[in-house]
Amino acid sequence: MNTGLDGLAASGSLPPVVSNYLAASDRDDIDAIVACFTEDAVVLDEDRQWVGAAAIRQWRENVASAFEYTVAIIRSEALGEVDGAQRYDVYTHLEGDFPGGKVDLTNRFTLRGGLIMGLEIVPTAVTS
Repeated sequence: MNTGLDGLAASGSLPPVVSNYLAASDRDDIDAIVACFTEDAVVLDEDRQWVGAAAIRQWRENVASAFEYTVAIIRSEALGEVDGAQRYDVYTHLEGDFPGGKVDLTNRFTLRGGLIMGLEIVPTAVTS
């Protein structure tokens, strides 16, 4: 997977835990991915919800084995703080052997205490 993380992380535009998550995803390092989340974190992806470290581990194991794809980070945006939690959106472009072959996604991170407490992955647009 190629995330294009180096330039974005070097710019300092992302908090360390988001950069760590993206880098761990790039390496398919499931242990490092799970370590980025709070124990009661919630992930929403493909109209499904995973709650807690064990469920998030299962989600990432399924993602890693389902398709081969590359990821390019397009940009990120700090959305500020809501109820004591920091919000960041990271926009990505995926290409691979999944149905449709290409998709743009928004990764909506909610952070508390330096960890990810919520991640919602939603399609931004299907590209042709």
